[in-house]
Amino acid sequence: MAPPRSFRWSRRIFLTLLTGFVLLPVYVMVSSSLKPLADVTGRFRWLPSELTIRPYIDIWSTVPLARYFVNSLVVAGAATVFSVVIAVFAAYAVSRYEFRGKRVFTVTVLSTQMFPGILFLLPLFLIYVNIGNATGIALFGSRGGLILTYLTFSLPFSIWMLIGYFDSVPRDLDEAATVDGCGPLGALFRVVVPAAVPGIVAVAVYAFMTAWGEVLFASVMTNDTTRTLAVGLQGYSTLNDVYWNQIMAASLVVSLPVVAGFLLLQRYLVAGLTAGAVK
Repeated sequence: MAPPRSFRWSRRIFLTLLTGFVLLPVYVMVSSSLKPLADVTGRFRWLPSELTIRPYIDIWSTVPLARYFVNSLVVAGAATVFSVVIAVFAAYAVSRYEFRGKRVFTVTVLSTQMFPGILFLLPLFLIYVNIGNATGIALFGSRGGLILTYLTFSLPFSIWMLIGYFDSVPRDLDEAATVDGCGPLGALFRVVVPAAVPGIVAVAVYAFMTAWGEVLFASVMTNDTTRTLAVGLQGYSTLNDVYWNQIMAASLVVSLPVVAGFLLLQRYLVAGLTAGAVK
């Protein structure tokens, strides 16, 4: 039965307004990134009086954006890989085996999501400084320390999500793999992991996006050498001026890897989130 005509028109109007609401900030960013600084700081114009790509050239020299870009790629990529690898083994053990403290472990993993990140900022700072003083291992101000920091809040969610997804994979597949001569690791990598690709991709996207745009810990745990993009964008604001056109241009450039990855992995992400939510 076709919906009423009034409902169809109401839906079209609502979706049009929603699309405009979403695309308006994007248009402002793109148009501002193509304007000279004087036009951005002056009265706002919907249509630029002069188009220029100079802000996209200057963003690399105003601040060391390339170095921040590399730092973000290394930190976010490493945090994603470690989160996925550790979460796969931990979630498989919880999903397939019974052991003492299993319920306590799962509740503890889930309960870590209740606490705000700022609660762990000072303890992690003190731990890293004390480890550096005692052992000489520089965790504070290093990429490795920032990777460990991101694992503290991306790994618990990754484990919890993959537990639900592995529970949805039939145990008969494991038993069939065992009959064919596979051990526990063989059943995991040859049967369970291929069947759980959407869930693993969803976890990887979550871990990468969380690390890529994180500001709080990156602003404290890094220095001029290890600074990431999320913190490095503040360099376009000086005591004398704010380069708004370069900020908009840099924001668009920074967003491209995340947007491209999301579009490429969208179908896996949706499938992983919905399947993991069934349990």
